[in-house]
Amino acid sequence: MIRAKDLRSGQDVSWPGEQGGLWLDCQDPTPEELAQLGAHFPLNRLALEDALEHGHWSRAEQYPEHAFITIRSFAHPQQPDEFTERVSIFIFADAVLTISRNGTKAIDAVWPLVGREAVNSVPEVVYELLDATADSFFAVADALETQVDALEEQVFRHVRFNPVEPVFDLKHLIGQARRLSADAREAVGLLSRHAAADPADLVRYRDAQDSLTRAGSRLDALRDQLTSLLDLHLNLQSQRMNEVMRTLTAVSVIFLPLTFLAGVWGMNFEHMPELALPYGYALAWASFVGVGALLAYFFKRRGWW
Repeated sequence: MIRAKDLRSGQDVSWPGEQGGLWLDCQDPTPEELAQLGAHFPLNRLALEDALEHGHWSRAEQYPEHAFITIRSFAHPQQPDEFTERVSIFIFADAVLTISRNGTKAIDAVWPLVGREAVNSVPEVVYELLDATADSFFAVADALETQVDALEEQVFRHVRFNPVEPVFDLKHLIGQARRLSADAREAVGLLSRHAAADPADLVRYRDAQDSLTRAGSRLDALRDQLTSLLDLHLNLQSQRMNEVMRTLTAVSVIFLPLTFLAGVWGMNFEHMPELALPYGYALAWASFVGVGALLAYFFKRRGWW
């Protein structure tokens, strides 16, 4: 499918083959549509191969025919998962061509802006596409930050909660997001250094690169936060284990003298004065309870129990 928009008026137009003042958006192109585009635009063969290759990484290049950038981002930035999307942008002197499989969030966001809000030239359209892609990485960072905060709350609220598996799942997503943002930043940086454009337009490209850099910094901070969260969980587990061991040790120490007394009075000697006492049994129980209570009180006062 090929759709066209006039850059000056912002109106959707049919494309009979004009080459100037247009933004052509081609989604999941057929061989016939590619042949039609190639008949009117000098598309570099290597750039076209990169645009059509499934799973190609983000990159940029200045070809003799045109500037080119392909950039990959998340397909669902508000709920990041393994699915990604990619847009390839062919930048001509007075026209811009985008090729994608099923469109992207950036294309959907920028398409209605053309013709208004100072988006009526090729560099402005390219900048808006790059900036919208950078914004998608901020949306990914916001969504992942919310998940990390919820995970931290569960670690503190639920003693038996084990965050190891969700932490590593999130670290996997953050690692993927960091790779995508770093590739996109490098691609935009190459475009800003080598594209044949006015200085004002290059400043726009560098602004998009800065946005991607800041998004990458947020993702780095989230990765460090997850590492700290895992360390915190292990420290809390160690602390809880220490508290259990301290309680068991206190109970063992309380029963130690009681075991000693029971052992003494349980010896089978013939002449033991305590055995002849009419209240010897009560005295033994009083000794057990008294010694145990005194030790328990002592441990409680010292904060050992």
